[in-house]
Amino acid sequence: MSMKSHVFVFGFAALLGAATVVPSLAQTAQRPRHHAPPRYARPYIEIRPQRLLYRHCADWLELQHRPSGPVLYPQYRCWWVTG
Repeated sequence: MSMKSHVFVFGFAALLGAATVVPSLAQTAQRPRHHAPPRYARPYIEIRPQRLLYRHCADWLELQHRPSGPVLYPQYRCWWVTG
């Protein structure tokens, strides 16, 4: 067989192989997918202070000793203040 006929045969075989793969992809796209159940948000407490109250916050860096060495770790505290 000549080189052109080999190229034609392999090209034709590749087209037939691609044609048989495409319908199977279309069938998988139509199958219903099962989704995980929805995750519910945790209930949270909403604070609505009366007038004359505001939130006062303080932040600082604290040195913590870890196995890899000392690390500066941010700290943050808040509280309600009348004023």
